[in-house]
Amino acid sequence: MALYVYAMTKSSHPLDLDDLKGVGDDEPPVRTVCGDSLCAVVSEAPDNVSVKRSDIEAHKAVQERLWRDGPTLPLGFGFVAEDEAAVRAVLEGGAEQYVQRLDELTDRVEFNVKGIQEEEAVLRQILAESEPIRQLNEATRDGGGTYEQRLELGQLLHDEVQARQAALAESVLAALRPHARAEHLSEPSQQYLLNASFLVDREGTDEFTQAVEEATGELPDGVEVRVRGPLPPYSFA
Repeated sequence: MALYVYAMTKSSHPLDLDDLKGVGDDEPPVRTVCGDSLCAVVSEAPDNVSVKRSDIEAHKAVQERLWRDGPTLPLGFGFVAEDEAAVRAVLEGGAEQYVQRLDELTDRVEFNVKGIQEEEAVLRQILAESEPIRQLNEATRDGGGTYEQRLELGQLLHDEVQARQAALAESVLAALRPHARAEHLSEPSQQYLLNASFLVDREGTDEFTQAVEEATGELPDGVEVRVRGPLPPYSFA
């Protein structure tokens, strides 16, 4: 029987699974498959795992319950194992490294930090501060100027936006790194100038959030920093 797998824990974890409902329309009961030192929290897998809100919430509820009571290695949504034997093989084959990782995550949480900048705000700042770009912008306004001028303006704007956003991201990272044990950075995107996850000591969450507030207060207009956490350490499992 295929099993949907939520997380791994030490065998000593309380594993309070009462009243939890698993992923799938049938809401199967949540249970454990255990090896010598580790347990996997599982339920019977549905025939098709689809990204439905109810299933995502069920997945999240199981992981948050486990994380509340002790360190876990949470798995991403949709992880299905062939059967109990396959789960036990993973538990036993990687027991040493999984136990070590669980020890490293004990009493630690994750914060996700995203930085967003309004496009119009950064363009206004560039035009106000860069004379060459401002001159090219005036020359090409309303379709004027040459093709080469328009091409040069586009390239200069692109490069300046990238440089400014990289500097903003680095300023936030520099402010938060002293308050974190580890970090996981995603590549900047068109949507986010910064997308980072931080592993933070549970007792240091107040200091971390205070550092975020202080760093945010020093950013220019049009920049927003969004923080989610404390969360189970998804990015560090």
